[in-house]
Amino acid sequence: MGCRKRAAKGDLLRTVVAEGECVPDQRGTLPGRGAYVHPTLICHDLAVRRRAFPRAFRVQGPLDTTALRQYVEQVTP
Repeated sequence: MGCRKRAAKGDLLRTVVAEGECVPDQRGTLPGRGAYVHPTLICHDLAVRRRAFPRAFRVQGPLDTTALRQYVEQVTP
């Protein structure tokens, strides 16, 4: 979503909306519409700047992505 590059599903991080917040779905089992993003800060920041998360999840208004950013910061070496 952020960098718009294709990758294998295993290389991407699935995200879902839970209670108005964009959260990571490590196992890929959370219910709802999912959107995939590379687990890097660059890709996350591009997706936020382009407002890709609300568009991908088809919701109105901005989404809180702090939980997703914290997860990406922990995973990024």
